[in-house]
Amino acid sequence: MAIIDFFDRGWSINPKGAAYIQDDRVFSFDEVGELTCRIAHALLATGRPKETKGAVWALNDTTAWACALGLWRANMCWLPVGARNTAQENHFVLDHFDCEVLFYQKQFTAAVAELQPRLPKIGRWICIDGVTPEVANSVTLAEWTEGQPATKPHVAVDMEDVVVVSPTGGTTGLPKGVMNTHRSYQTAFAQIMLACHYDDEHRPVTLAAAPMTHTSGLLSIPATARGGTVVVLAKPDPTLMLGAIAKHRVTEIFLPPTVIYRLLEIPDLNKKVDFSSLKYFLYGAAPMSVEKLKLAIATFGPVMAGGYGQTEAPGAISTMPPDEHFKAGTVAPDSRLSSVGRPNALNHVEIMNDANQILPRGESGEICVRGDLVMKGYYKDPAKTAETIIDGWLHTGDVGHLDEEGFLHITDRKKDMIISGGFNVYPSQVEQVIWGHPAVQDCAVIGVPDEQWGEAVKAVVELNKGQSVTADELIALCKAKLGSVMAPKSVDFVEQLPRSMVGKILKKDLREQYWKNSARKI
Repeated sequence: MAIIDFFDRGWSINPKGAAYIQDDRVFSFDEVGELTCRIAHALLATGRPKETKGAVWALNDTTAWACALGLWRANMCWLPVGARNTAQENHFVLDHFDCEVLFYQKQFTAAVAELQPRLPKIGRWICIDGVTPEVANSVTLAEWTEGQPATKPHVAVDMEDVVVVSPTGGTTGLPKGVMNTHRSYQTAFAQIMLACHYDDEHRPVTLAAAPMTHTSGLLSIPATARGGTVVVLAKPDPTLMLGAIAKHRVTEIFLPPTVIYRLLEIPDLNKKVDFSSLKYFLYGAAPMSVEKLKLAIATFGPVMAGGYGQTEAPGAISTMPPDEHFKAGTVAPDSRLSSVGRPNALNHVEIMNDANQILPRGESGEICVRGDLVMKGYYKDPAKTAETIIDGWLHTGDVGHLDEEGFLHITDRKKDMIISGGFNVYPSQVEQVIWGHPAVQDCAVIGVPDEQWGEAVKAVVELNKGQSVTADELIALCKAKLGSVMAPKSVDFVEQLPRSMVGKILKKDLREQYWKNSARKI
């Protein structure tokens, strides 16, 4: 199936039903579907070929999402740009990945107008929701699509056509452009639909609170394909989010762990909000504290669903559905809860050493993935593509192992591993211990320069409001559980850890603070 076919499946089975709800405004499948057709016809009328790059610079918004769907209907390529990114970050994506069409909300007019002279490849500027004379040659979406047919255009599709070029998180440098195809997204959606099962008579209601330019948008499409409803929030405001769950009887939601932690701070949350409609509370995009996961299960019920994916293998390398959070009728042991579930059915996962040899079960090495889920490659970077995909295997850059039950455990990013005095220290193991302290909101463990050990283990900690713990107490806790080698040698406390727009802690930014005056490279 082409990526737009998933929307069209929902459209065909529920044409008058609510496809999207935003600020109490209901958008039917007919309304959104016809808009995507007009957008696609307008795009095709420009004479641009398939895989033409188009971006949508907007907050979570139904009409903005329709622009992305319109690009796919024309078999063109969507460039996700983050509304919370700096203008310079978005300039890099738009320029480096050869954007030719830009849809934008008028609240971003100043940034768009400032960047316009430096984006000569963009030939069409379309404001989604108003008139913006500050942007030269701009046109409103309504004007641009006026008179275009509301019927599906006939467009030839090859399953290997690139439909999304996604910038990587940029946590280790400038973002790379990950090229995903109809085939890789078809595989991702199929695996999500297998993992999140619904009876024929039940339609999902998914809450898009996290940015739709990331996992939240990806996860909305399987719900749409079932004729379900996407409730769109412009931003993950806890009050709006919690109110929407009860009001719209939300059945599934995705949030990164850092947002879940903040929800769990609310006293007696499960007594204040009705979570009975929830069937799947999906978490991912970053490691989650086992202690906080157990608290989430107690708060939200047996609905937590974990998973692991990368931009290079979108969203669905492995899954841990709600029932696998339990064993023999009780919450599963920490050894399982610390995993990211079992590899999904439509891809093959192995652990390899540096010689690209498959390691036995239980041994630690690089997580490698093969199958239709894997990206086509990095945009205009064949050397990096060849380095990352070897003999059909995507080398994820994550270190981990498969346990005896087949659950996949991620130890760390290869680049995050600390070598202290000749010993390998995996930060995630130290972070799990620190996360377990009730005063800790979040933490990051990094290596810092040390004359004696080469690198010393440092914890950078964000505390819960109104709570306290000393550095010595956290170091002692780690020594008791992990031993002296893995315990931090020092702890710094910060008001807020640096994070990407999807909640990942930017360890590169943290490390730079400590390594900038060192003669050694990070």
